[in-house]
Amino acid sequence: MPDQPKSHDPLPPLQHTGHPGELVGVGEDVWMDVIHKMDEVYSDLLQYEVALEEKNAKLEESQQFILSVLTSISDILVVCDRNGAIEEVNRSLEDFTGRDLAALRGTSVFELLADDQARAQLRHLFAVFGDQALHDCELPLRARDGSAVPVSLNCTPRFNAVGKSMGMVVTGRPVGELRRAYQALRQAHDDLKRTQQQLLHSEKMASLGRLVAGVAHELNNPISFILGNVHALKRYAGRLESYLGAIHGGDSADHIAQLRARLRIDRLLGDLPALIDGTIEGAERTRDIVDGLKRFSAIDREVNESFDLAAVIERAVSWVKRGARDSFHVRFSMPRKIPMTGSAGQMQQVMMNLVQNAWDATADQPEQWLDIVAEPDGNAGLLRVSFHDNGPGIDDKHLAHVFDPFFSTKQVGKGTGLGLSISYGIIERHGGRITAGNHPAGGAIFIVELPLPGSADQARRR
Repeated sequence: MPDQPKSHDPLPPLQHTGHPGELVGVGEDVWMDVIHKMDEVYSDLLQYEVALEEKNAKLEESQQFILSVLTSISDILVVCDRNGAIEEVNRSLEDFTGRDLAALRGTSVFELLADDQARAQLRHLFAVFGDQALHDCELPLRARDGSAVPVSLNCTPRFNAVGKSMGMVVTGRPVGELRRAYQALRQAHDDLKRTQQQLLHSEKMASLGRLVAGVAHELNNPISFILGNVHALKRYAGRLESYLGAIHGGDSADHIAQLRARLRIDRLLGDLPALIDGTIEGAERTRDIVDGLKRFSAIDREVNESFDLAAVIERAVSWVKRGARDSFHVRFSMPRKIPMTGSAGQMQQVMMNLVQNAWDATADQPEQWLDIVAEPDGNAGLLRVSFHDNGPGIDDKHLAHVFDPFFSTKQVGKGTGLGLSISYGIIERHGGRITAGNHPAGGAIFIVELPLPGSADQARRR
């Protein structure tokens, strides 16, 4: 057999036949491989083209989204490099300055400022803060009409994928807009406070109206006492006038002595101190009642005065009981004096509201009572006052809403639904809290916690 060519021997050169493009020595299998490879390459090219078109579509969509966002931003926006050269701006800045992007691109961001002092200040801030963010820096910018408009600027650094600083993004809003927004917010806040005060006063008047009869009865006692004492003093004044007339008229000693015994001058002089003291006591009692009424009915301002909470609770119970059923009993367990700081009038409204609610809740009970317990906790710096009645309690579905404005389980016309809501706000303003629940022994229980004078909570409230 003839020797076979080795694998490293060169292949015989291809030769052409007489037909153009036809190669000698190339089999059909080789052509099939070439065609298959060409199909694979063509398929890959098609896939690359489809993927490239999808990426281009996504890129165009992202660019369109970014452009729409930049166009929609009402605040001015400037993108600059590390040297302060402007690279991109939004339409708000173009409208503000009266210059388009083509005119602004490449110029310095410092040229947007209205004067040299502002430019120097911004350069200094850029140099000091470097790659840190800068917030709420008020500087004047030159508007399209040439005027200097104060603008609140925020500067945020931008970085590339490896964390290298690429420049700054500067956003800003004319301060005039912020001031108008602040004024509108302040006006809304003032209106809300005024409405709150009106609601507070309306609830006070509603409570006061229910208690007019009781207060009138309470005023009647000291006034009647004063009136009786004044009549007695008037009679005593007539006797003294007759006795002193006889003395100054030069009557004999025997006649004066007889007149003294007949007019009972000695007994009169002994009664005078008690009559005067009783009259003063009645007048002071009347003054205290009237003063309490004035404090309760007046529109309270933010006051911070010292008062005795025990006296406030007792007065609230007294006023409610005067207009309540005789069968409604209130039992106290509290110190004789409870010094507190805040508004006595507002606190009396809270106490009256809680007592009134207990009176309403026990209306259908054979026996009606309310236990009021006040316990100072020196360790916690709190005073806890609990109001436990023997009514039916609070339905579980209503517990979460008892302090909501206008929420009430009473019949229409029996309440405004604001009492507990206003009480909640008053206690909160005094640095405390009020909670409602059902007592394990039955009935509802309201617990008021207030910071004691000098405690940390009281200091924070001040």
